Amino acid sequence: MPQGSVHSSRVAIFGASSLRGKELRLVLEERNFPASEIILLDESAMAGTLTEAAGEPTFIRPLEEDSFEGARFVFFAGSPSGKERNWEVAQRAGATVIDLTGAIAASGRATTSIPSLSTVLLPTPASSAIGPARAVGYYSPPSPVIIACTLAAGLGKLSPERIVILLFPPVSERDQAGVEELENQTTNLLTFRELSKAVFDEQVAFNLLTGYGEASKPRLEDTRVSVAREVAQYLTGRAPIPAIQLVQAPVFYGYAFAAYADFGAPVPVEKLQAAFAGLGVKFSGADDPAPTNISVAGEGEIQLARLEPDPNIAAGLWLWGVADNLRLAATNAVRIAEELLAGSRVQ
Repeated sequence: MPQGSVHSSRVAIFGASSLRGKELRLVLEERNFPASEIILLDESAMAGTLTEAAGEPTFIRPLEEDSFEGARFVFFAGSPSGKERNWEVAQRAGATVIDLTGAIAASGRATTSIPSLSTVLLPTPASSAIGPARAVGYYSPPSPVIIACTLAAGLGKLSPERIVILLFPPVSERDQAGVEELENQTTNLLTFRELSKAVFDEQVAFNLLTGYGEASKPRLEDTRVSVAREVAQYLTGRAPIPAIQLVQAPVFYGYAFAAYADFGAPVPVEKLQAAFAGLGVKFSGADDPAPTNISVAGEGEIQLARLEPDPNIAAGLWLWGVADNLRLAATNAVRIAEELLAGSRVQ
């Protein structure tokens, strides 16, 4: 834990204008995080934007040499671009860095943490409770990684022969630009105008995609490989590693998924649902509708429909679920800070 800022509860968010940055601020406020001040920072192009923090109007500030001074925690949101050179500045200022961009994880110097799983999974074999050698901060992984690891941790308690997860990312995973492109494409299709394809280089409105156009970066396949790699790194030696596929969905928010597992022998549905106790998930009741992208908005946990047996495979089970992708990612990051304050192990 960094020294020099133990008694400070000042918090900074770099990338405050991004969708995750905005969600972080809301989650910090709604969870009554003990922050004496929340400093909103961003690249110079976004500096000066009027917003609010703790119910008071404020401006997003440009990043300056002393922006991180006195901060207990610095959250990095938005894209990884430009973050590589700034997290070291935050650490030298005495702050604990919590990264949502992947910039620190790419350096191999971050402890990946999903607090909701830390009490049910053993510590990662390659690290101790304080993380990898020369760790400079904590990496809060994106929603698909949290979802896949949670499903594997729950289903893995009953020794499945295989787990397969099909993920449906929303366009908000590409931040505001993705949201605006789907909105514009939808409008233009209904009014017979040319489509904007700057983000996906493909028609995403009223469509399902297994890949983007050649000009889109990152490619959907790149995202799939990244998610699968992070899931495997987190779960190796701790839980079974699932097969993963992504299909881009024409939705603004909410990360939907379908998962399949089969076992050596039939397992009672109630027993499987009990295996998810304490993992930060919520099952729909017997008479409740299945969760949807709309119904999970604003919820910080993964929502699951009741497990259903496969009609053809006696020992096979399916489950459907959805999570608010922005809220789930932000809640995980804030929980890392909360557990650090409480002195708990976070992995």
